Amino acid sequence: MDELSDDAPAVVRLVSRILHDAKRINASDIHIDAEKGGPTRVRMRVDGVCRDITQLPASHHSAVIARIKIMANLNIAEKRVPQDGKLAFRMQGKPVEVRVATIPTVAGEGVVMRILAAGGAMPMDKMNLSPRNTDMLKTMIVKPHGILLVVGPTGSGKTTTLHAILGHLNTPEKKIWTAEDPVEITQPGLQQVQVSPKIGFTFANALRAFLRADPDIILIGEMRDKETAHAGIEASLTGHLVLSTLHTNSAPETITRLLDLGLDPVNFSDACVGILAQRLIRTLCKNCKEEYPATDAEVGFVKRQYGEDKLEEIGFKEPLKLHRGKGCEECGGTGYKGRTGVHELLTMTPELRALVYKEASVSAMAKQATTDGMRTLVQDGLYKVLKGDTDIAQVQIISGVE
Repeated sequence: MDELSDDAPAVVRLVSRILHDAKRINASDIHIDAEKGGPTRVRMRVDGVCRDITQLPASHHSAVIARIKIMANLNIAEKRVPQDGKLAFRMQGKPVEVRVATIPTVAGEGVVMRILAAGGAMPMDKMNLSPRNTDMLKTMIVKPHGILLVVGPTGSGKTTTLHAILGHLNTPEKKIWTAEDPVEITQPGLQQVQVSPKIGFTFANALRAFLRADPDIILIGEMRDKETAHAGIEASLTGHLVLSTLHTNSAPETITRLLDLGLDPVNFSDACVGILAQRLIRTLCKNCKEEYPATDAEVGFVKRQYGEDKLEEIGFKEPLKLHRGKGCEECGGTGYKGRTGVHELLTMTPELRALVYKEASVSAMAKQATTDGMRTLVQDGLYKVLKGDTDIAQVQIISGVE
């Protein structure tokens, strides 16, 4: 530690500057990567895309890592195994929580910091759900019991959505318990519990404890194993509204995933009230977006992906006008600023229940769900393109088709 004494405050200032910069540009993650024989790269993920921010001299690398480890209460002597912890810093008087993971690489230790979304819940009307999805979702969440799943890959805004729903349901006459890992968004009126698998306090254990605590609504962070899924189904069948998340790609696929976990098709289809799949896509920068006439290829893409017979419902008319971002200082020349959700909401109808009983294929269930009024992620994305929130390139990313 002695060599550090001269420039220790410099390292402390450096780490503090990296954290403050990240919060200022609204980054979700900070990556500090060691490079063999070169300077250390600092990258930040903004709106889901990584970008280079700065470089640190290789000589400062271990000091910076050690400083971060001290802030996160990790063992600074142990450099051979991954470690994880949490640190907090203050920005403009508000505490900001950061999850820290260190990973040993061949070039030296790398650190990834995830800035947790502090603060309260987003109001439901800010979620940018289509009017049809808003109505469907509001009917689902007033049911006295059942299970509602929000699904999507990591970082697709599932927790934000669940807390928006809870914010809508959070009234004095409802007792709401949540089990989360970690608790990021806090709201007054909820009883929020942090699960800790290290000491054997798992989602399934938390769920059992909640059932003895007279709940009306239970939020369970994730149904990642059979035990939690079973307990969730049982809780919903005994008269509670259960909200949870799952890492699957689409709403119909979620059903087969849960049946693969060994859930009883009859119990699950009776318990399930709906499944909301979602993704985050980048939105056009409001400062520099401009209208332009759509090309034939773009018109073709919209027609093909949305279905010609349904185009009227999203206000499609020719000649089609779309929007694009020119790129300006505010959005760093990218043309995009911020993100919004695209959603796919499946409602459990009697016809779909019959298919779940038979354990039908994903495509059969998807077809039935569409007949029942579900619009796919891509269709919802196109609705947002026509609305002027985003462009076709972003929808192609989620659809995986050109």
